[in-house]
Amino acid sequence: MDEGIRHRIYQCTNQDCGLRFPACVRETPLTACPRCRSAIFTAAGPYAEHPALRPDSARQRPEIEALLDNVRSLFNVGSMFRTADGAGLRHLHLCGITPTPDNPRLHKTALGAQEVVAWSHHPDGLKLAENLRSHGRRLWALEGGPLSEPLSLAPLAEEPIVLVIGNEVCGVDPGILELCERIFCIPMQGRKTSLNAAVAFGIAVYTLRSLGKGA
Repeated sequence: MDEGIRHRIYQCTNQDCGLRFPACVRETPLTACPRCRSAIFTAAGPYAEHPALRPDSARQRPEIEALLDNVRSLFNVGSMFRTADGAGLRHLHLCGITPTPDNPRLHKTALGAQEVVAWSHHPDGLKLAENLRSHGRRLWALEGGPLSEPLSLAPLAEEPIVLVIGNEVCGVDPGILELCERIFCIPMQGRKTSLNAAVAFGIAVYTLRSLGKGA
């Protein structure tokens, strides 16, 4: 959200509607309910500012990058940028058909994170994975299958980790998966076998980040 923008809570005066909703404080005041067009009034606000918790940078281990292998949804990728900023990731490697911040629709979920998180695009994810591993990166995939182990069992890593996230439908490219040192999964208790890619990414990076506490 841009600096200086404030939001208030508004209430619809129509009792049959009764919508209570937030809206940005603008130069031109909002006067009508977005659902029924009745008059509204300011019910509360502006929202309080809550400063983010800034942990000691010396404790931010391991260093983490991510390789997004043909993630098709630009909204997922935008959300991953937001998470990458929050978790302090060093770099996002966008591979294959993965959308980049050059697409303005990605900004809807990235909310400015695309401007501060380092990223690069690579047509061939396998070639990039080979290059990263040759330069000392440890590739860890988030993927299911018989070789995967629970993410909670991930060890503390000293070298930079590259977390590999695959396509929402197909998963990680088999060639890239063969290059991965470890394969982790998020245990599922319901009928579905996986989470939304952006949700899984968030769980994974914060789990890996927590490994560095006290290091």
